Amino acid sequence: MIPIKSTAPVRYPPVATWILIAVNCVVFLFETSLNDAQLEDLLSQFALIPARFQATTDVADYLPFLTNMFLHGGWLHLILNMWTLWLFGPPVEDQLGSGLYLAFYLGCGVLASATHVTFNPMSSIPALGASGAIAGVLGCYMRLFPMARIIVLIPVIFIPLFFAMPGMVFAGLWFLIQVLQATTDLLVGSAGASIAWWAHIGGFVGGFTLASPLRHARRPDWPRYADEGIFGFDHMGR
Repeated sequence: MIPIKSTAPVRYPPVATWILIAVNCVVFLFETSLNDAQLEDLLSQFALIPARFQATTDVADYLPFLTNMFLHGGWLHLILNMWTLWLFGPPVEDQLGSGLYLAFYLGCGVLASATHVTFNPMSSIPALGASGAIAGVLGCYMRLFPMARIIVLIPVIFIPLFFAMPGMVFAGLWFLIQVLQATTDLLVGSAGASIAWWAHIGGFVGGFTLASPLRHARRPDWPRYADEGIFGFDHMGR
């Protein structure tokens, strides 16, 4: 189930989303320029390694809670994350305002990191990626635009099928998958899981919870009207 388009209208340029995507891409290009030893050293310093925090009280050692969200493990990892941010970031930024949205994004990323460490305290595998922060954006989108339509691609063998579904259905199914995967890993004792499912859950819950308190009062020019080319949505996203 691949999201293709969000129908939630956006009036203002999503400057913060553009900046986040640009920073992630630049950092990844820097990663690709390193040799294996240099990359390993970079990940040991800036990726999130939960086991490290069992024997440290130095505040500086907690920097990876923030820096890991700008690192990625490969082109596919980067593309999927940035595509998701490109789809769901702009309408959320439009509602929160660029400055608050940026703080919200980073906060969700840190919360996602903390959740991952809590449920995988002895893992020595570096965790990295913007997925946790983007999960927060998706959770906020679900709260602000529950009935806004999302166009998704579902490939059946070699046949691409396109469907439109409410934002709350798409985000709800995505969250359910994360919970099932995380619970399975927890039950079978998979301390070295390759995907930080709990980080996704922590970010999503944080984004969903913070959506209403952070949202600005309705702007006088919101929603957009049909004569401007895009139908508007009410405060419930309908």
